[in-house]
Amino acid sequence: MIDARVSTEHKICNASDYQIVARSLLPKPLYEYLASGTDDEQTLEENSSAFKYWYLRPRVMRPVGSISTATTLFGQKLSLPVFISPAGVHALCDEVHGECASARAAQRVGTLFGLSQHATRSIEEVADACEAQGNANLWYQCYILKDRDMTLRLVRRAADAGYKGIFLTVDSVRFGFREADARNGWNALPEPHRLVNYDEEISNKQQSSESKKSSWLSPEASVDKTKIYSGDEDAWDQNTEQLFEQNPTWNDVRWLKREACHDLPLIIKGIMTSEDAVEAVEAGADGVMVSNHGGRGLDGALAAIDALPEVVAAVGGKVPVLMDSGVRRGTDVLKALALGASAVGIEKPVFFALAVGGENAVVNLLQMMQREVEAAMAICGVGRVADAKRSLVTRHPNGSVTRYTRSKL
Repeated sequence: MIDARVSTEHKICNASDYQIVARSLLPKPLYEYLASGTDDEQTLEENSSAFKYWYLRPRVMRPVGSISTATTLFGQKLSLPVFISPAGVHALCDEVHGECASARAAQRVGTLFGLSQHATRSIEEVADACEAQGNANLWYQCYILKDRDMTLRLVRRAADAGYKGIFLTVDSVRFGFREADARNGWNALPEPHRLVNYDEEISNKQQSSESKKSSWLSPEASVDKTKIYSGDEDAWDQNTEQLFEQNPTWNDVRWLKREACHDLPLIIKGIMTSEDAVEAVEAGADGVMVSNHGGRGLDGALAAIDALPEVVAAVGGKVPVLMDSGVRRGTDVLKALALGASAVGIEKPVFFALAVGGENAVVNLLQMMQREVEAAMAICGVGRVADAKRSLVTRHPNGSVTRYTRSKL
């Protein structure tokens, strides 16, 4: 159900409609924080537009009377090959429920929800919010922190709370600089919002008899917990860079798998090259995720859909390949599946749906995506997700690129 604040003049028909409506509802600094990318925003724009240069090759006269969009990922059934990618601070768009609303929406539709380490609701609170309905498919996203003990404790908390898998984000030793945030003065997380998982770890350490041994409090960690919220930098995300390990290696993946993920699938998120895909698998990853952080990391990187084929080829079927960044349509999903993705994530549209109508709007968003995927599968003669093969997509036969422009009705 769409929130009563939404003007009936703009009917919600697709994922992008939520962004149009959210822009009219949100304060400019918040909207641009959610919508913007890094530097010239080339990668942000191409994440979506690059899908237009992959063309579908529909097959006809095939039985499609009983299409199924369901798929299985690491033993967990998804009702559609679309999940909610981990992204922080959902409470900026739903102050009452935050990530709990998004997680319940994914649960109601029957798909996976990724909880960011930079969430505004705790690992345990989100799990508790989904407990009544049961069978939630919750995953936790982490970073390698300078404080290795905290890294392990956060992941172990997720395991103890019943999360089904771990995303390790590896493309964020530094965050990209978003000029929109600097111009708008968006240099601190607005009160009363907090990155609660960090706060709880800090509180637990300070109450513990072992707190003096904590690397969070030690000079070697070079971490000042107050700086996360200080607004010292021109753009807020730069305030959290101090937390992350600046000298990571693939041995850190082996370490995390051994120490905290031996019973959980570990997906390496932020892979954009064949070389890194091979390294990730050799380090013990159970899957890799093609992602450029939604165009919020390195500007000038390939669109995720264009990086997908080389990663799939490099992995060679050894582990599942996921992707996010730029997915807006059911046809985008089908193209990604044909290029070798097992499932795709969405992130920005979730924020905008939350802002427009909370949990119910996120349910509607996912259901719209499912209907679009099903329709695209039917028209292309694809009965099951596994039937989306590489032959389903092609580049334009004349070899040139014509700028895509939507027709004006």
